[in-house]
Amino acid sequence: MVADPFAAFADVVVLDGGLATELQARGADLSDELWSARLLLDDPALIVDVHRAYVDAGADVVIGASYQASFEGLAHRGLDRAAATTLLGRSVELAREGAEGRALVAASIGPYGAVRADGAEYTGDYGLGDADTARPLLRDFHGPRAEALAAAGPDLLAIETIPSIVEAEALVQILGTLADTPAWVSFSCRDGGTLNDGTPFEVAVDLVADHPTVVAVGVNCTTPNVVAQLVRVAAERSDTPVVVYPNRGGTWDAPAKRWVGDDLPEGLGPLALELRRAGARLIGGCCGTGPSDIRDARAALRPAA
Repeated sequence: MVADPFAAFADVVVLDGGLATELQARGADLSDELWSARLLLDDPALIVDVHRAYVDAGADVVIGASYQASFEGLAHRGLDRAAATTLLGRSVELAREGAEGRALVAASIGPYGAVRADGAEYTGDYGLGDADTARPLLRDFHGPRAEALAAAGPDLLAIETIPSIVEAEALVQILGTLADTPAWVSFSCRDGGTLNDGTPFEVAVDLVADHPTVVAVGVNCTTPNVVAQLVRVAAERSDTPVVVYPNRGGTWDAPAKRWVGDDLPEGLGPLALELRRAGARLIGGCCGTGPSDIRDARAALRPAA
C-alpha cells in the first residue's frame, strides 16, 4: 500500500475546478489539439495564475495541465522524447508553483480519447479493435507518460475521465509498475449507472478500488444530474474513498470544443453537500466550473472554516 496523501485531512477534501474553463475565461485560445496543455509551451505563467486562483478559492488539491499532453501529441509540435518528458514534468512544477505549499498537486492523466481531440472520451469508442488488441495499445500509450509524470514527484496521479473498461484495465496494469505513486481513478459516465462505453459503473469500481496504489475511485466530467447516484454506487461497493468532480452539464460540442448548457444553475455548493451525504470524500468541479464554484463548495462543505 502507498502512503495516503489525504491522511492529514480529517474530513472532506476540496478539489479545484475546470482548468481549461478558467484559462479560457482569462482569454486563452484552446482551439489547439493540445487544449490546455498548449499553454505549457505558450503561457505557463497563466497556468500558474489559474492554479493559484483555485487555491485562493479554497481548493486543497490542484490538478496539473497534462490532461491532453502526450508524447505523440507533443511530437506534432516538434518536441522530441526528451523535450516532451521535460514538459510533462513542467506541468507538475507549475502546479507546485501555483499551489504555494497550500494544496496538494495531482498530475493529470487523461484518456486516450482526449489526445485524439475529437470527443472520443465521451463515447469510449477509439476504433482500436477488440479488447485484446486495444489493451496493449492503450498500455503502450499511457505507460511512458505515467512514468514521466510520476517521476516529476506529484503528490498523486489523477487518472481521470476514463470512459471505457478496456482503458481502465490497461491503466491498472500500468499502476502495478508505479508502486510508490498513489493515484485516484475517476470515470466518465453517460448516465447514473454506466460508463460512456456502456460498462456498468459497478464493474469499473470493482476493477480499480482495491488496487494497492489507488487512494480514491469515482467519477468526473459527468453531468451533475447523475453524479450523486454514481457516488452512492462507489461508496456501497468499497471502503476506498470516493472522488467526484462533475462538469457543469449540457453536451459537448466537439467541433467547437465547448460545452453547451448548464445543469448547475445554483452553483456547486448545494450539489457538493448532496455528494458528501452520498458518500464522497473528495469533491470538486470539472469542465464549466470555475473558482467561484469551488469557493461555494468549500463554504458549503466547511462552513466554519
